[in-house]
Amino acid sequence: MFFLTSILLLFFYSIMPQNKHMYNAALIDKVDRLETINEPKIVLIRNSNVAFGFESRMVEEKFNMPVVNMGMHAQLGNAFHEEMAKINVTPGDIYIVCHTDYGDDDTIEDGVLAWSTIENHAELWKLLRVKDVPLMLRAYPTYLNRSLETWSRNKGNRYYRESPYSRESFNIYGDVEFDRECKWKQDGHVDEITPNISDVCISRLNSLDAYLEKGGAELVIAGYPIMVDGEPSEGFREQMEQFEQKLEERCECNVISDYQDYFYDRSYFYDTVYHLTNEGTVMRTEQLISDLESYFSK
Repeated sequence: MFFLTSILLLFFYSIMPQNKHMYNAALIDKVDRLETINEPKIVLIRNSNVAFGFESRMVEEKFNMPVVNMGMHAQLGNAFHEEMAKINVTPGDIYIVCHTDYGDDDTIEDGVLAWSTIENHAELWKLLRVKDVPLMLRAYPTYLNRSLETWSRNKGNRYYRESPYSRESFNIYGDVEFDRECKWKQDGHVDEITPNISDVCISRLNSLDAYLEKGGAELVIAGYPIMVDGEPSEGFREQMEQFEQKLEERCECNVISDYQDYFYDRSYFYDTVYHLTNEGTVMRTEQLISDLESYFSK
């Protein structure tokens, strides 16, 4: 029994954590910051469009409120990110959701990635819901196999200092702080894609809104960066107007953005359709500040 226990402890503490310096490991630091701020704060929620899309210091200085950027990875899913809004809720908090799509099916999209994110960090396990357990159990053998392979080759927990996709690339707010110029291909057409809306996503957001309201906090929805080729088509503008109208009608929280204010030319994108360059990040942050000013004035 002692031998078996020792083997399990060795695995849990030595083999299982193989990604302590990877991009997703920044969630450890983000949760730590979120848990240690016991005053009204602004919390930015959702995927890497948030991590690569804000200068939180600018927001903090404008509103004199601490800011926490909880942006992580799209394949973790909307629901996983929304659970972050339940950590250390303090009266006066403002949680800003910047989903790039509202058509999810209420699941973690990549269970192996989720394991690589939470590993044996117990403080992150609270982000999993009971309904996520079956998916996580199915994904565990693959994660375990990859961890053992990485461990056996002595390649785990390496530093990646010269990459925006590392834990070390994040600043104290949770923003990716890395010099980023446009790497996007300048040829080809930019697809104009309108986000989807699903019943389960809206229901979950409305439940989160009610949860936060009980804690004296507030949930709002803001825009995400939308890549366009110069001037977007009239058809796309109409589709985005219809999307925004449906979102406002179905969500009990406030939508504070005009999504067309978040149309940016491809030259402001770094390496994906949601990751902004340094210049694009400043522009987007200024737009969010403007949205918040208008909302607070009402």
